[in-house]
Amino acid sequence: MSLKGHDVKRKVAALTAISALALGLGGCASTAGEGGGSTADRNLSCTNTIVNEEAEQVLLWAWYPAFESVVDEFNNTHDDVQVCWNNAGVNIDEYTKLNTALKAGSGAPDVVMIEAAIVPSYTLQDAFLDLTEYGAGDVEKNYTEGAWSDVSNDNGVFAIPVDGGPMGMLYRSDIFEQYGVAVPTTWEEFAEAGRQLRANGYEGYITNFPTNGKAYIQSLFAQNGAEPYEYDATDPESIGINLDSPEVIEVLEYWEALVDEGLVSSNDRTTAEDNARMLDGTYATYIAAAWGPGYLQGLVEGGVPEGKWQAAPLPQWDASDPVDVNWGGSTFAVTKQAANPELAAKVAMEIFGTDEAWKIGIEEATLFPLWKPALEADYFTNYEHPFFGGQTIYKDVFVDAADGYKGFTNTPFQNFVYDKTNEELASMVQGKSSAEETAKSLESLLSDYATQQGFTVR
Repeated sequence: MSLKGHDVKRKVAALTAISALALGLGGCASTAGEGGGSTADRNLSCTNTIVNEEAEQVLLWAWYPAFESVVDEFNNTHDDVQVCWNNAGVNIDEYTKLNTALKAGSGAPDVVMIEAAIVPSYTLQDAFLDLTEYGAGDVEKNYTEGAWSDVSNDNGVFAIPVDGGPMGMLYRSDIFEQYGVAVPTTWEEFAEAGRQLRANGYEGYITNFPTNGKAYIQSLFAQNGAEPYEYDATDPESIGINLDSPEVIEVLEYWEALVDEGLVSSNDRTTAEDNARMLDGTYATYIAAAWGPGYLQGLVEGGVPEGKWQAAPLPQWDASDPVDVNWGGSTFAVTKQAANPELAAKVAMEIFGTDEAWKIGIEEATLFPLWKPALEADYFTNYEHPFFGGQTIYKDVFVDAADGYKGFTNTPFQNFVYDKTNEELASMVQGKSSAEETAKSLESLLSDYATQQGFTVR
């Protein structure tokens, strides 16, 4: 890499130290270090039970629900390696600890759970090993095209996919039936359904348009053919930002109009107040990722089956040319501080590489598998979800969406992108700026930011 390329990494790392809340990355430098010494020298403290004390241990950080059971399954079936698991926090809490360790040159785990959208940020900082030399190419066939695209580039494979968020629409079947409105299949029909519901006496909203949805709006941009960002790790000094495109503006104008009509609310998601609205009939639909059903069910005390909700494919701009998109998802990466990179890579590739592990992940953690043997298995595709009245929601909606998803290009400063996008969307729904002004403002903000950090903006 050129000196300028190193300067880009230095500038990005310096900014993360200053703006941890904005970026969600804490203070991370590119001094990741190579190898952390033998596992026996580390005196690891593990949340889980180590079955074979004689085997080498791989330190792993992750925040998945019910993950200890997955770790136990792995350790009980492996004599050569044992996983020592710790939960270092969720999302930014884990990332802050990780970045501190990377900057110090020690203290990072061997394997770490990372959101797929954040992988490029760490790849730029040279924090993760290329897993190609450890057999990643042999497992590529086990993952969907989009999932693999999100963790790899022309320089290598920098994480192993775990779960994903192909998108669909959850809807209150009782509300649509009560007010005599057909379930929409296109965005044009969706808007008209909102008007019909209101005209027929429904006092709620056809859905909520959250301005704090992070990747939510980017997925909707992509569904309309937008390519908001262009970034190639083989040219790390250059980035394309295309947020004032006609495709982006059309999506923003669509939601701006529905909010202005009073058919769609614009409440922050995941608040206690909004969680209550999800269950009390305020919203007729929930535009969701595949993890949405589990989130929705978790809001009901005791997980009591509702039977009022159903799942349908995400409405399309053009029903004759459907586009599948993704919202969220996670991976396992191997840090450059791994004591035994080969064993760490084995853990990253194998811990969610069995049906037994995925049955735990699906049934206890409501994860959506990107590992194709589970994605295509009868126990997953034909699962009759009790919260959805026994509907086979994965087969009906989300499996096809996962297969159709082709990947999305994120920036090396994605959490900063999310932060500014949330701010600009909030301004739009409050009537302070138009859809076109919002798109142009985002284009300017992100382009200026990238330039300040040493990138050439195309």
